[in-house]
Order: sequence, then C-alpha cells, then structure tokens
Amino acid sequence: MTYSETLNWLYNQLPMYQLQGASAYKKDLTNVQVLMDYLGHPESQLQCIHVAGTNGKGSCSHMLASVLQEAGFKVGLYTSPHLKDFRERIKINGQMVSEAFVCDFVNQHQSFFEANDMSFFEMSVGLAFDYFTKEKIDIAIIEVGMGGRLDATNIISPLVSVITNIGLDHTQFLGNTLTAIAAEKAGIIKSNIPVVIGEYTSETQPVFLATAKANQSPLYFASDLIATAYPSDLIGDYQIHNKKTVLQTLTVLNHNTAFKTTEKDWEKGLAQVVKNTGLEGRWQQLGAAPKIICDTAHNTHGLSIVLNQIHKEPFDQLHFVLGVVNDKDLDEVLPLFPKNAIYYFCKPNIPRGLEAAILAQKAAQYGLDGKIYNSVSAAYENAKQNAQPTDFIYVGGSTFVVAEIL
Repeated sequence: MTYSETLNWLYNQLPMYQLQGASAYKKDLTNVQVLMDYLGHPESQLQCIHVAGTNGKGSCSHMLASVLQEAGFKVGLYTSPHLKDFRERIKINGQMVSEAFVCDFVNQHQSFFEANDMSFFEMSVGLAFDYFTKEKIDIAIIEVGMGGRLDATNIISPLVSVITNIGLDHTQFLGNTLTAIAAEKAGIIKSNIPVVIGEYTSETQPVFLATAKANQSPLYFASDLIATAYPSDLIGDYQIHNKKTVLQTLTVLNHNTAFKTTEKDWEKGLAQVVKNTGLEGRWQQLGAAPKIICDTAHNTHGLSIVLNQIHKEPFDQLHFVLGVVNDKDLDEVLPLFPKNAIYYFCKPNIPRGLEAAILAQKAAQYGLDGKIYNSVSAAYENAKQNAQPTDFIYVGGSTFVVAEIL
C-alpha cells in the first residue's frame, strides 16, 4: 500500500478514538500486551519518561524532548493526536518517522492486526516502540493518549512518571469527579519509580500521596517550585505551570539517571521548543493586524487559562472561530466565553464533530451570538474578512479545528 492507502486503512478499518469516541475505548491492556509479545517487547529496550495529565501533556513532552536534545541525546517523542500528518506522533530529534517506515510496518503486520482486532492507538504505540528501538534512541518521551491506568502506553517501566494536572475531561471514560480522574491518571505510577506532579488540588493530592506511598515511589510536587526565569518560545500563560513540571522532571533525572542536563541545556531547550520539535497549536500566532491566535485548549481547565489570556490582549473587537466535538459538555465550557464577541460557528471535519447549528443554538442560550458556517475554513475566512486591523481573532474549541486551519 502507498502511504495514503496505509493511512486510509489505519483510519477507516479499525476503531480510533478521535473519530468514533466511546466505541473505540478499550478497558484493559490485553491487546497491547499481545502486540508487544508479537513484536519482541521493544518497550523493554527503551529508557522512557511517561507523561499523563488532563492538559499540558504535549507541551511538557515537547519541552522535555527539546532540552534533552540540547544535551546531545537522541530523543524519541511519541504524542497524540496529530494536527496535520499522522507522522507528527512519532519523532526522533524533531524529525518525523518516514512514510516508508509507516507503510512497511503496517504492511508487514497487517494480518496480525486484523486477526487480533488491534485498535488504531495500539498499532500506533507498537509502531513507535518498534521504530525507536530499531533507531537505537537514547531516551523516549511517551505521552499518554487518554487516562493512564488503561492507556496502551502504560506497559512501559519509565525512569520517571509525570502527571501534569487533573481536570474534568473525557468523563465518560475516566469518571466525573477530580478524585476519580486522578486515580486513573495515577495508574501510571510504578513501584519505586519517581513521580512528578505538575499541579494538584485538595481533591487530587490525597490520591497522588496514597498511590505513591503504596508503590514506594518518590513524589515531587512541581507547582511548589518558585517560578522559573527561563523564557520559552511556548508563550501561553499555562506554560508557566508546564515549565515548572519540566524542570522538576529534569532535576529528578539528574539525580537518579545517566540523563544529565545542565542549566544551559534548560535555557536553550526551553527557548527553542518549536524549532527543535516542531510543536504547533499552542497559543500560536497566525497573523497580525488583526492578531490571530489559535490554540488546542478544549476543556474547562485549559480554556479558562486561554480566555483569561485573551482578555489581557489589546483589541477593539473580539472574533471567535469556534467548533467542538459532539461529546463536549457545552454547559461546562460555553459559560466561559465572553458575550461581547462575534462568533463564527463551525464543525470540525470528523465524524465526531458537533453540527455547527447545534453549537450555535446552545451558545445562544449563554448569550453568545454569531453565524453558522459550513466548514472551519469558511468560518475562518469570514472572520478575517470582517475583522479590522485593531481586532483580535481566536481559533479553537477543538484540536481538530486548529488542525484544519494549520
């Protein structure tokens, strides 16, 4: 199969959470364990950092990779979802896995995948681990897809486990309280392996303390650090918390492993995350006069910080290009948005995308007014046409809306 045909097979033949939602979620690790047996356990040959959390996983993973690259290590990076190309999920020192490797891996193992009903995410994890092992990387940063305890990545035994924060997201899978979600995320804590917690609340801290104690795992709360002075090219307000998480993780690595980094590595790595790793979609500026920002924040925790940052911006009129997926709790997120803005409602071009008319109708209940557009691109173009040079345009609500713009 060609690369395009291979991706079509991956996306269309097998369950994929991003497209289908709940029906793609598997509730145990049996399949991925079978897959690792079949592939010869590549995960056991990797030195890893495991990163979970509601928000900030991607930013922290890319920051860590950037710093470790600056220190001279060959760094594998596995993240999800991708914005434009599936291969964004699997990188070494910022370079995506080749189309040829993806095709060869799928073609070689397709019959096994079909016979064992492997999910899209399980195959992606297998591909990443196989690639990193064959390329003989020094260290891998592995981002959890969703949750932690039952995530396909949770077969690794990392050097350090990282949990960025806990918020109400994916509640249909992980539970509808912060305590329940924290328990799922804490499922990545392993016996005697250090764990770094980025942010905690009165509800989540006891979960982390109890789980770490049960596993005899050294526990570090990064949010108790003094704010770092290291600037980063990731400039969203929420990156303040992520930088603390990253620096605490690097400190743990320095004290407990062979993966040593210096303050110079920290400084250079944090300043060049986008250049070193290719990360996109985090408070990313797409234009000036009017200023245009896109961001992948899509839940209450993330959107609260982003919307607060928007209100610090100077503008005459605010424009929102807004789309969401159909399992989003609109009663949680819509009250966060300002009423004195013009809205351009659209549907991300995936099966899980919520119809723009439904979003507009629901938004109107919260005093959010605007027009309905038949595509993300149409909404975006109309926002640009309507905005004056002194206005501000924000594009978001869903990772998939941002992906279509980029």
